[in-house]
Amino acid sequence: MSKPRLCVTVTGATTADLRAKRDTIADADLIELRLDSVSDPNVAGALSGRRTPVIVACRPAWEGGAFAGSEEERRRILTEALALGAEYVDVEWRARFDDVIARTEGRRIVLSAHDFSGVPADARGQLRSMRSTGAEIVKLAVKANRLVDCLPLADLAKEVGPDAGIVLLAMGPHGLITRVLPGRFGSQWTYAGSLDDLGQITTESLLQTYRFRSLGESTAIYGLVGGSIDHSASPAMHNAAFEAAHMDAVYLPFPAPDADDFQAFGRAMGIMGASVTVPHKVSLFDRVDEVNPVASRIGAINSISLADGRWIGGNTDATGFLAPLKDRVALRGLRVAVLGAGGAARAVTVALASSGCSVRLHARNPAQARQLAIRTPLETGPWPPEPGSWDLVVNCTPIGMYPHVNETPLAANELTGRYVYDLVYNPPATRLVREAAAAGCQALGGLEMLVAQAEEQFGWWTGVKPPKGVMRDAAFNWLAEFARNENHVV
Repeated sequence: MSKPRLCVTVTGATTADLRAKRDTIADADLIELRLDSVSDPNVAGALSGRRTPVIVACRPAWEGGAFAGSEEERRRILTEALALGAEYVDVEWRARFDDVIARTEGRRIVLSAHDFSGVPADARGQLRSMRSTGAEIVKLAVKANRLVDCLPLADLAKEVGPDAGIVLLAMGPHGLITRVLPGRFGSQWTYAGSLDDLGQITTESLLQTYRFRSLGESTAIYGLVGGSIDHSASPAMHNAAFEAAHMDAVYLPFPAPDADDFQAFGRAMGIMGASVTVPHKVSLFDRVDEVNPVASRIGAINSISLADGRWIGGNTDATGFLAPLKDRVALRGLRVAVLGAGGAARAVTVALASSGCSVRLHARNPAQARQLAIRTPLETGPWPPEPGSWDLVVNCTPIGMYPHVNETPLAANELTGRYVYDLVYNPPATRLVREAAAAGCQALGGLEMLVAQAEEQFGWWTGVKPPKGVMRDAAFNWLAEFARNENHVV
């Protein structure tokens, strides 16, 4: 199969605005000009002076676009685009513009269909019917509500074979893999741009973070499986490490609604390794084929590695957690209050207990805390911990994580100990960290732990240590860029 191309979607308020934005695109193989987005659709004006091949689209409202005119007006725009030499014209399958397709005997036609609710029950039949029209390219875009919704598209690609003139996309965050690795889904090209509601990612992200141009059929797939992972620095860190180590691999976010979804998807797609975060650290513990001794003792996993066709669960949270503390704090005999009772808290309590600390667990859900305490075993205490009862407090909850940056698990007047360690890393200086420092505590954020556990994951998966400082630099740069994009000072 030929290497998939990159198509960048451009919208604008006016045709002049559309053309100006078109001419700023330097890294595309194709540019999709969305004439339905402009107030004055002018085909000649949109095509004039182009330096990159284009796809002209004028999407109606009933197919997720913004064109409010008549179907006859849309037909005229698309026909004019063909007559003026547009490299491709996108025609909706449901529009039944057979005369437009016949005008070129299907050449230069992208026949598209979008399902914004899910995967059509008869996707196979629909694709067959669309291809029977003779259109040069057939594009089927479906809404992925779960990761496994991508799998029918991969099956369709295998059925039609390579270079079949198709583009198969799963819209939404669950379908990202179809955009980053279009070759695995038989697609002639992928789309990038700013249409977030469709799940598009920026050209910069596709080319720089995911290194689209270097990916191919043999690229190994790794990723982050969790619930809400839109604001994770892990893809930036691991992809930077793969690039620095000259490895043919890519790391993607996999937002799985449940463990079963990722298990089915990951095994079908041949995932080589994964980082595991909330809420799946415990549920995936029971889905892997084997658990290593460290993870078994903790009772949760934060890593999966493929070995001889079997999923092995591991945990690098404990060593990652201790790494920033070793040179700062004498742990033996320290009274520690651990906030939370999830997968991270399991690893933290094991690490602290093995370091000679006196550990108490404090959770908003007392039953969950008691369950974890029985397994460890350790003491439980009230939520929040009593002032004066701890020397070190560790926040293992997501309280204070973006976008809830004004929240904190402990009020300022409750910060009576010597050390505060917040595992939240976005923002790097949470409200808890800032108020702890103001109260005279030594305060530590979660970024150093994130980097330390990620470096150990990378080594476990690949057998190679990541180049020194690469992951840390990538995390810092990602957080700085995130702060700029969100207009949020961190």
